[in-house]
Amino acid sequence: MRNVRAWKFLEWRGTMKILNQNIFGGAVLAVVFLCLPLAEAQAAQHRISGPGVDNGEEIREQLARMGYYDEDVTGYFNFITSNAVTRFQEDYGLPPTGIVGPLTQMKLENVEMMAKIVHGEARGESFIGKVGVAAVVLNRIESPDFPDSTEEVIFQRNAFTAVIDDQYLLTPNRSAYDAVKEAMDGVDPTMGAVFYYNPAGVTDDWIFSRTVLTQIGRHFFAE
Repeated sequence: MRNVRAWKFLEWRGTMKILNQNIFGGAVLAVVFLCLPLAEAQAAQHRISGPGVDNGEEIREQLARMGYYDEDVTGYFNFITSNAVTRFQEDYGLPPTGIVGPLTQMKLENVEMMAKIVHGEARGESFIGKVGVAAVVLNRIESPDFPDSTEEVIFQRNAFTAVIDDQYLLTPNRSAYDAVKEAMDGVDPTMGAVFYYNPAGVTDDWIFSRTVLTQIGRHFFAE
């Protein structure tokens, strides 16, 4: 009888402990989510996703390539990912929520597209040469003569060789991301260029009519 009573007491105590943990944990989560915008709190409960992103693994892989995330890649949100996202947001001037909401998704996608074009067009160039390519993309976005979004500039017909020959599909390295960050921070070694070319690979002599502003490595940058 004593053994039965002892077992029941232990079972009751264990049950109460679990209930207390669940109640406390629920309260903590409630406080956390009340501190976040509703849309971002909902994102935290599910797999991270967004336009052009299949699932959270792609976001984590990008963060890892950028140096923000060095854990095993999975598809679910956790505090390690939240810290990585927060660092990214702080570096790119976004509200540091730690959640991949619409603004962060857009910034991640724009950075990824630019890193792909930099890697595809200039991976054999110096770091400053890569920054130059990134700067040209940004200069075109600001120019009235070109589209006004990253995606439209990069995929404008015949704008970049890397898109035409599929080198754009290569996975960017850390240097490409760093070059994009440098350009987004305002560094422009091209002095405002909206064109660049390698004379050895020119297929249309029209480009030679543009005024050259500077040369970096094998690329001539022109206005």
